Amino acid sequence: MDQRDLDLVAKYGEADPELKSLYEEHVAFEKILEKMESKPFLTPAEDTELKEIKKKKLSGKTRIENLLMKYRKAEDQ
Repeated sequence: MDQRDLDLVAKYGEADPELKSLYEEHVAFEKILEKMESKPFLTPAEDTELKEIKKKKLSGKTRIENLLMKYRKAEDQ
């Protein structure tokens, strides 16, 4: 996410609980992924979990992006 998006999350997150929740989930997924990807080897179960987390993170990011589009338009007007 670029700085403008982070600023929008900070500005509108308190008033938009969905945006706040999605962003917090996104950050949590990033931390989990960093930890898992730093391992030299993943078990098959860990590899499956890694793929699922990546899918969830991408889905959440898409939802965040849709919400932010609305706020970007409001800011640009």
